[in-house]
Amino acid sequence: MFGLFKRKTETEKLQDRYKKLMAEWHDLSSIDRSASDAKYAEAQKVLDQLDELTH
Repeated sequence: MFGLFKRKTETEKLQDRYKKLMAEWHDLSSIDRSASDAKYAEAQKVLDQLDELTH
């Protein structure tokens, strides 16, 4: 109940974005290889940002 209005931290936002990008990457992997590679590269950038925040 008290967590209802809790704001997401920057780390949580990046984790959600990473999960979304990886899902899109997986969906595109069998349809469009170049778009899939672009999504994967974008996801890796988000992962690098996440690593910088945690270390």
